[in-house]
Amino acid sequence: MGELGQFLPLLLIFAVAYFFMIRPQVKRQKDEKKFVESLKRGDRVITKSGLHGKVVDLNDSDFSCIIETMAGRLKFDRSAISMELSKKLNAPAKKQ
Repeated sequence: MGELGQFLPLLLIFAVAYFFMIRPQVKRQKDEKKFVESLKRGDRVITKSGLHGKVVDLNDSDFSCIIETMAGRLKFDRSAISMELSKKLNAPAKKQ
């Protein structure tokens, strides 16, 4: 019991770290990958730097997309698109 008693707190710390830090991060990465793969022409998006625009072209060879903004068309890497902000932008309006 003495040997196990010494390692129990350490195992408990690893279990807590896994469930509260590592597992949610892996899930977030999977969700972001699905979001980026599901982008299509006409989607309204926001980049991680805050630029608003509409996807006009997707390039699978270099995993980029062209976004049309009020200033013109800009080429971005798909990973630069913010999943959370784009989903909020495209969410249906709430009735009040």
